[in-house]
Amino acid sequence: MKKRRVVVLMHEDLVPPETLAGYTDKEIARWKSEFDVLTTLREMGHDAQPLGVRDDLGVIRRKIRDFKPHVHFNLLEEFHGVAVYDQYVVAYLELMRQAYTGCNPRGLMLAHDKALCKQILLYHRIPTPRFALFPRWQKVKRPKYLRFPLLVKSAVEEASLGISQASVVSNDEKFLDRVTFIHEQVQTDAIAEHYIDGRELYVGILGNRRLQTFPVWEMLFTKMPEHVQRIATARVKFNPDYQKKYGIRTRAARDLPAGAEERIVHLCKRVYRALSLSGYARLDLRMRPDGRVYVLEANPNPNLEYGEDFAESAEAMGMSYEALLQKILGLGMAYRAAWRG
Repeated sequence: MKKRRVVVLMHEDLVPPETLAGYTDKEIARWKSEFDVLTTLREMGHDAQPLGVRDDLGVIRRKIRDFKPHVHFNLLEEFHGVAVYDQYVVAYLELMRQAYTGCNPRGLMLAHDKALCKQILLYHRIPTPRFALFPRWQKVKRPKYLRFPLLVKSAVEEASLGISQASVVSNDEKFLDRVTFIHEQVQTDAIAEHYIDGRELYVGILGNRRLQTFPVWEMLFTKMPEHVQRIATARVKFNPDYQKKYGIRTRAARDLPAGAEERIVHLCKRVYRALSLSGYARLDLRMRPDGRVYVLEANPNPNLEYGEDFAESAEAMGMSYEALLQKILGLGMAYRAAWRG
């Protein structure tokens, strides 16, 4: 394995300290992914340097000039406080003829725009819940084809931002209240889709052209009361006390219907290619009790924290955390961006 000069791109506020000593679990949780990637790359022998980025591309240009990196390990999820602007940072790297890990600008744009993503999936006859987009500053009216229950969420934000139990609505009053909440509190367009009651599944994928899939993963709600919706809210994903209280955990999916795993893997590869994704991604799905599977979202550049779903599902198939990061580095350096001719 060749040792590389690696710039680890991350938000300016998430540049981690050299050690975890002296920090609380709550403090560590904010930059744990950045810490894990940076320290592991260094332990593997790479010359990895963090670069905090907020709203100035000049810091990247100067780092390129002074450090001359072989590749940029991209952990950015926003730029200038806007979630969809991460695609422009990657586009800038391409303009500067730099190799980078993760998804290309086109794939980021298509996946981040949930309405456009769903339109593409429908064109390719990939099952996804029926939906409608509700832009800010426009009158909100539910179309007749959109029947309750509905799940209302941001049309662009990731990491379950703005998703709670109140996101599943069963009448027009609650529907209007939730769309208004997304418009005013999350400050983005809203999307409403048919709520699929069933199992919450995930599939990790690595690759540019040749794709490698991880085992189908499932989120379990082992102690959740019957009247509470089993959805991946922000509290479900990021609140350890809530997770413990309701027995929320993830593991490889068990007792899937005969042939379901093969169908799911094939479906996820179709999604990956339809959205022009590259590097690595996680696909979110729902399986109804009758075995029908619906694609909810595609998440390029998912969380790489050690012990989280993506890394755990890789380890379940025998790929260590170090091997996973090395594979992602290799895919980034091998990606055939247009500037490479």
